[in-house]
Amino acid sequence: MRHNKKFNHLGRKSAHRKAMLSNMANSLIFHKRISTTTAKAKALQIYVEPLITKAKSDTTHSRRIVFSYLKSKEAVSELFRDVAEKVAERPGGYTRILKTGNRLGDDAEMCIIELVDFNENMLEAKEAKTKSRRSRRGASKKAETAPAAPVAEAPAAPAADEAQAEEPKAE
Repeated sequence: MRHNKKFNHLGRKSAHRKAMLSNMANSLIFHKRISTTTAKAKALQIYVEPLITKAKSDTTHSRRIVFSYLKSKEAVSELFRDVAEKVAERPGGYTRILKTGNRLGDDAEMCIIELVDFNENMLEAKEAKTKSRRSRRGASKKAETAPAAPVAEAPAAPAADEAQAEEPKAE
């Protein structure tokens, strides 16, 4: 029976699995985004997120614990210097998995795992989205009627000009 054995063994012995996850975590910290299989990405997510949480408190003890997992001084210093600074206010969920399709050779499901706060494209899209906030109580209707009022106050113009001006608005 496999009671309380929840993590994915990934078809490897424990030493091989630990070394692979350590190397993948180092690559993720250095490059901020890596491409891998979905199963490995989910295992890496479970492996690296507690390390990022530890990096938020910069103490000697937490550095030693993270070093015991990563086994690379450069990765530890990068994690504590750059990554922890960006995720300081985030309560969790430091990584994102984006599925990219299947690999041609063996049809394995592939994905990209990335650190959330380092994707500039999604951060720009999020800022643009939060600026255009709408209300459900008809705020959009008020915005549409506001430009129409000055047009009505304008001096009388021929009816043909008004009809042409309104047609592009309908499109």
